[in-house]
Amino acid sequence: MATVTLDAALANARQLLAAEPGSALAQAQAIIAAVPTSAAAHRIAAHALRALGREADAQAASLAAVAATIHDDAMVAAALALAEDRLPDAEAALRARLREDATDVAAIRMLAEVAGRIGRYGDAEKLLMRALELAPGFGAARANLATVYYKQNRYADAVAALDAVLDEEPDNPAHANLKAAALGRIGGYDEAIALYEQLTRRFPDHAKLWMSYGHMLKTVGRQEDCIAAYRHALGVDPGLGELWWSLANLKTIRFDADDRAAMEAALGAANPDDAARDDDRLHLHFALGKAYDDAGNADAAFGHYAAGNAIRAAQLGYDAADTRMIVDAAIATCTADFFAARAGGGDPAPDPIFILGMPRAGSTLVEQILASHSAIEGTMELPDIPALALGLGRETRGEGRHWVAALADAPPERLAEMGAAFLRRTAVQRKTGKPFYIDKLPNNWRYVPLIRLILPNAKIIDARRHPLDCCWSNFRQHYAKGQAFSYGLAGMGSYYRDYVRLMAHIDSVQPGRVHRVIHEALLGDPEAEVRAMLSYLGLPFEDACMAFHTNARAVRTASSEQVRRPINRDGVDQWRPYEAWLAPLKDALGAVLDDYPAVPQVFD
Repeated sequence: MATVTLDAALANARQLLAAEPGSALAQAQAIIAAVPTSAAAHRIAAHALRALGREADAQAASLAAVAATIHDDAMVAAALALAEDRLPDAEAALRARLREDATDVAAIRMLAEVAGRIGRYGDAEKLLMRALELAPGFGAARANLATVYYKQNRYADAVAALDAVLDEEPDNPAHANLKAAALGRIGGYDEAIALYEQLTRRFPDHAKLWMSYGHMLKTVGRQEDCIAAYRHALGVDPGLGELWWSLANLKTIRFDADDRAAMEAALGAANPDDAARDDDRLHLHFALGKAYDDAGNADAAFGHYAAGNAIRAAQLGYDAADTRMIVDAAIATCTADFFAARAGGGDPAPDPIFILGMPRAGSTLVEQILASHSAIEGTMELPDIPALALGLGRETRGEGRHWVAALADAPPERLAEMGAAFLRRTAVQRKTGKPFYIDKLPNNWRYVPLIRLILPNAKIIDARRHPLDCCWSNFRQHYAKGQAFSYGLAGMGSYYRDYVRLMAHIDSVQPGRVHRVIHEALLGDPEAEVRAMLSYLGLPFEDACMAFHTNARAVRTASSEQVRRPINRDGVDQWRPYEAWLAPLKDALGAVLDDYPAVPQVFD
């Protein structure tokens, strides 16, 4: 069919749609018979079939239109723009297409991909749900939806979506890999490990797959198997920096001269002018920092730590003023009168125990001790409190970081809804039926005012460690995501100071509501500190809490291997060999360092 004739036939079919869908369908089918690759004709057929009440046939026609998209020049151009990361060009082309035909499911899916790439996951989800409403069998859209759920920390939803995808494509390794990762986030470790075992048998030379397998083995405490998986992956790809860092991050590995030489060779091969290799380089720098620290070479170790931190700091662009602004707003807004006016609100459930504070402050140790009690279940670092706070800010103030102002305006029923939402969202993490469960996300310290209002009967434990030990431990730690404050000494000192400042305010306006555990006191007299924690929680002392290192529960944090050993002082004063470089940190900490473990009366 000639182009002019085809265009005229398509135009005629579109005109018939509103009044004569049967005629439009016949016209579309005639075009398809002549030009089977006409995506436009398949879309017109879908419109007509839907108007005629033939929904199943309409969905099939929508999928046929998707398959024909590879012959659509405009959509090919949009796909090329996506592939080349020219997102504004792709978005403009796709929106133009959807103005012509709002039911083009291929365009809807691609626009959702644009939204996902720039972090607009809510928009991406809505678009993908619309695509699946029009074409439930659109497997690519459902797979994209699973990824969007995963990015939003909705891991159970991701697993459900992936189950549907894998029913259609049981041999797709990417989907199985994502399902295993999502299962790990909701405590489905056995199923996740079984999936990884199947995948590594099928793809023995896939280094990143073996690395993911190693991560899951680490989580459940199978350290020897974990190391073997990492080493297998290094045999496949010795230049993959994240593998070397994964070994270093076990904290129990001591690298030898051969390991250092292999890492230095990999670092030399990672061209510093190639931004695509930045992640390899920063992981290698952090791993080499650990390797030279093991060898007692502080100069070389600090040089590598500083280089790795500099790369990550440039990627994240942390601004200490943002944290200071939130803390200032919380202190100014959340006064004693503010809390008194809202007493009796929120969800009354006493189930959650929040362990919070700075990362690397001993919170995993506190969690492991408490999770050894017969009434308390350990889960993991849950993302739900920040998601609720930032969602409230976006919903009512247009910006997540303005959640404090949004909290001040929230009516009582909204606070109760948010408390219930936390309990509902985290229910998937509860496996044992124990009455209490732990959320160990350290960064929840920023949201203590919100926790106090939406879950007033929840318990809060603040795990605090000496500023220099804690901050140095963060500086030499690379996190998979988040903790942007930790990649610069001055910014980290400011963050620690703001943390102490907000918690001191909470102590003043909500006395006795937060129980503080000083890490050094816990190391010095563990039983006394454990008894004090349990007394605060209203629970009897149990000997199992003192044998926490025998608890075989899964642990997902950087301290996973350390808490599988009895209490020790190995982490104390590890900053001392590096004191010559710590002036920016000390200056930023100010009186918080001078007065520790007491709190300054005045924060200058």
